[in-house]
Amino acid sequence: MFNGSGFSKSLDDEVFTLWLEKGRDSKIKYNYVLIIWDEYETEYKPVYVELRDEIEPYKISNGREILVAVYDLYSESRIKI
Repeated sequence: MFNGSGFSKSLDDEVFTLWLEKGRDSKIKYNYVLIIWDEYETEYKPVYVELRDEIEPYKISNGREILVAVYDLYSESRIKI
């Protein structure tokens, strides 16, 4: 996933699927998974949030982390950001 998006690696589909499952199985009622690119670690990482408003702070890059995409955990659809 995210091949050719300006990142040095792609995200493995199996890893992405595991992140969705982990978010749905959490005791905290998460609704969204944010896919973050970490410039220093040169890898993707998930961030789980409950409410859509919690996505806002991630829209602004801090120089190290870049918001790549947001997905609904239950419909698995990509959310436009």
